[in-house]
Amino acid sequence: MSQETIFSKIINKEIPADIVYEDDIALAFKDINPQAPFHCLIIPKKPIATINDITEDDRETVGHLYVVAAKLAKEQGFAQDGYRVVMNCNDHGGQTVYHIHLHMLGGKSMGWPPYTNKIKSTA
Repeated sequence: MSQETIFSKIINKEIPADIVYEDDIALAFKDINPQAPFHCLIIPKKPIATINDITEDDRETVGHLYVVAAKLAKEQGFAQDGYRVVMNCNDHGGQTVYHIHLHMLGGKSMGWPPYTNKIKSTA
C-alpha cells in the first residue's frame, strides 16, 4: 500500500491524535466519534490496506494488535468485565480508512439488544 491515509499521517505525527499506546509495531489512539466510554483504534505502523491484504509475514504484526488490546483493557480496568474488538473490511464491511485497524470498545455492556443477559449453554 503506497497511498497515504489519515492513519499514516497520525503515525508520522503530521496530524494530532489522542494517543493511548505506542511501540515499534503499533499505535493506539482514541476514536474521534466514540461509541463507548473507551473507544480507541489500534493500528499497525506497517501500512496494510485491508484484511484481504494480510500475508503470512504479517501474522505477528496482526497478533500484536490483539496483545495491545488486552493490555489496554487491563490498564483501563474493564478486562474482566469484557470489551469488544472489531476489524472492518472493505466497503460492505464498513471500512472507511484503508489501513487495517481494530476498533476497541469498552467501559459499558456491549451486549446485543435485546439479548443483554448471558446465554447459558445447554451442552
